[in-house]
Order: sequence, then structure tokens, then C-alpha cells
Amino acid sequence: MGLPAPVAELQFEPLRRWRFDFSWPEAKIALEVEGGIWSGGRHTRGKGFIGDMAKYNHAARLGWRVLRVQPKELMTLATVQLVKESKGGTNE
Repeated sequence: MGLPAPVAELQFEPLRRWRFDFSWPEAKIALEVEGGIWSGGRHTRGKGFIGDMAKYNHAARLGWRVLRVQPKELMTLATVQLVKESKGGTNE
């Protein structure tokens, strides 16, 4: 699909043990799959939401671009295009 294989579960912050669901480290792009949106999962409850904010803000300070998708969007052309455009439009 025009993208290199992503690295799954890359630990980018060892002290907090934060990981990205998928990442392209050479481009500093991360893809987070936000599950439990409609079922009251961890990402949508107060503590989990605040924890995710801290994680994403820390990643941004380190120069990462964090993209967020729903599980149903993971294996779609739209998500592939989102990652490609975030890399600067390259087809590596």
C-alpha cells in the first residue's frame, strides 16, 4: 500500500512504559487505535483520557506526530493516506 511495515508496540518512553500501537520511527509518526469509544472504555473515562493526554503531549515534545483512529478505521485506505500525508506525501 506504499508504506513500510510499521513497528508494533514501540516503547518510546521507558520510565512511564508508554508505547505506540503502531509507529514509523524513521518518520516519527505514531498511530494510536482508540478502542472503547462507545462502550465507556479506558480511553474515554476521566483517568484514562487524562493519561492519554499526558502520553500524547510527551510524544509531541519529543517530536512525534501522533495520529488517532478508531479500530474500524485501522485497515482502510483512508488511514494509509493519512499516514502518507503525515510523512510529507512520500510513498516510501
